[in-house]
Amino acid sequence: MTAPNELRLLPWSGPEGKPCYLSADDGGGYVSRLADNIEAVQLGTAAELLEEALETLHDEGAGREDVRRLAQELTGALRDVLRVATSRGHLLTVNEPPSF
Repeated sequence: MTAPNELRLLPWSGPEGKPCYLSADDGGGYVSRLADNIEAVQLGTAAELLEEALETLHDEGAGREDVRRLAQELTGALRDVLRVATSRGHLLTVNEPPSF
């Protein structure tokens, strides 16, 4: 849930790769739910790629093209996970209770 006057970094880019933000007072709207679902898919994909990376790195028969393809996929997944972490980290700091 975004705090009033706070923007949520969305898990996709706009034109020219620029970040997209959502201005909303609650996380129950259509775009918020869509963003939550896409973030879940992105995190799941990253977890699957991590498993694939471990298998590929332990496979002595893995070729250069296999490793290159994996590196490209991991790069995309890392970009997505960092965007999710940035968005959620910002939300955590915005929604933290005040320290006394």
